[in-house]
Amino acid sequence: MTLVSGSRRGHVSRGVPLPLLVPALVGLAFLLLPLIALLVRAPWRSLPDQLTSTEVWQALQLSLVSATAATAVSLVLGVPLAWLLARTDFPGRGLVRALVTLPLVLPPVVGGVALLLALGRNGVVGQWLDAWFGITLPFTTAGVVVAEAFVAMPFLVISVEGTLRAADPRYEEAATTLGASRFTAFRRVTLPLIAPGIAAGAVLAWARALGEFGATITFAGNFPGRTQTMPLAVYLALQNDPAAAIALSLVLLAVSIAVLAGLRERWMTASS
Repeated sequence: MTLVSGSRRGHVSRGVPLPLLVPALVGLAFLLLPLIALLVRAPWRSLPDQLTSTEVWQALQLSLVSATAATAVSLVLGVPLAWLLARTDFPGRGLVRALVTLPLVLPPVVGGVALLLALGRNGVVGQWLDAWFGITLPFTTAGVVVAEAFVAMPFLVISVEGTLRAADPRYEEAATTLGASRFTAFRRVTLPLIAPGIAAGAVLAWARALGEFGATITFAGNFPGRTQTMPLAVYLALQNDPAAAIALSLVLLAVSIAVLAGLRERWMTASS
């Protein structure tokens, strides 16, 4: 009976009701049609020239560097935060988790305004950074990294926290009973166990940082060569040079597909 029921579960699509099939196909077309249109209207002949132009290359280079830096910041800060949420019990942990995931649903422009109020020259913390250390983050390349890390870090935290909750904590407990400190147990036992989750979270964070627009343009501005990332260049080029906008969009599309392909094995393993 188990085999039969399992076989039936694996072939539930044989008798799909028409009221479900039609909207499903419409939904699939709705999601695929814009991507197909992008590929159809792409200037394939002039694409190499578009991608090697100075403006596009500057935006591409800045996007790759800033996204990588934002991912590094997310790793340094997000992995310990995920461990804190997964392995410790403290008052208000649920509230802290909700606040950590808030940037996932917060409009990016609102996040940029919040960053300005916190880290701007007259911000809650930014005024002291400017007065004491001469550090000004808004409208700088460092500001791009900060904005991207703000929106990307929750992806890493969620991924790592889920991996930590799935990992058996008895390995860490065994290491501590053998004389290892909590940090040593984390470094030598926990990190190797959760490495796939960290890698998946880092890839998701990097992809999210690469595609960030709202918080970046609000907090860092849109200055070519300094704060103009690829999404900002797409928005600007769409008004003046649609071919360049399509070329940049194709690059972002290729990166997104590569991210999904890289994470497919992990998702399939988790769902099986």
